[in-house]
Amino acid sequence: MGYAQLVIGPAGSGKSTYCSSLFEHCETIGRTMHVVNLDPAAENFNYPVAMDIRELISLEDVMEDFGLGPNGALMYCMEYLEDSLHDWLDEELENYRDDDYLIFDCPGQIELFTHVDVLKNFVEHLQQKNFKVCVVYLLDSQFITDVTKFISGCMSSLSAMVQLELPHVNILSKMDLLQDKSNIDDYLYPEPCTLLAELNQRMGPQFAKLNKALIEMVGVYGMVNFIPLNLRKERSIQYVLSQIDIYSNKIKIIKEMNLIELLPWVLSHRLHMFQGWCDKSHQCAMRSIDCMTLLNRFKVNLVYVAT
Repeated sequence: MGYAQLVIGPAGSGKSTYCSSLFEHCETIGRTMHVVNLDPAAENFNYPVAMDIRELISLEDVMEDFGLGPNGALMYCMEYLEDSLHDWLDEELENYRDDDYLIFDCPGQIELFTHVDVLKNFVEHLQQKNFKVCVVYLLDSQFITDVTKFISGCMSSLSAMVQLELPHVNILSKMDLLQDKSNIDDYLYPEPCTLLAELNQRMGPQFAKLNKALIEMVGVYGMVNFIPLNLRKERSIQYVLSQIDIYSNKIKIIKEMNLIELLPWVLSHRLHMFQGWCDKSHQCAMRSIDCMTLLNRFKVNLVYVAT
């Protein structure tokens, strides 16, 4: 069984830089990964390109042959890729073993992962080839400078989650470039009431019901969570990679453990979705209902033990 990351996100969110840094990190720790370029407009790479869509079709050729603009030409290229899955992609995948790890560096056009079926069909084809795929959604950390940008980024991520229907890890990129980190926890671990109050202050009263629904989706139900990534810190890269491994089931999680055993495990791995605390009697209270969803997903059986 092979493993793959589908690296997506808005243009300029740092996808190619992420792929390059992850490749270098894995090379350092002795872990083999292959980076695939799916952007027909890309020109320069800071990583060895294992597979390149430009060998199949290039943006420049499409613009010249059909008189299309950049966006129209890119959509044409991606649709051409979709039509070539059983030919070009299958032939390229024959060069890799069943247990290889591929990272797909995707274009930044947002429609590709929100309402167009190209990437969804691409992933389904990978799954038919026995690949377990995890989506890695990158969002520029500048989106957490105020609540309106944060909600906008969350909705974009959620749209991709609904469209692709895959294990999904959201990453706040370019954390090393974020100057003011004083309020970062307000968005990494959002308090619904605080977010709603800030959003209502920024928007007119006619949007009150909409604001409440959006905050409930993000804060109360824990539909979208982000992991900060600082590419200048190896520890940050390793942590993000460990989360992706967990979500893609590459790491086998212990099936049964009691509460006393679970908490040190959570703390040592800093598993992002567990936002719990334990009082003196070891009774656990979860801040997000998504914690239980995650536990069920990985079939971890909690035994609540009080002393």
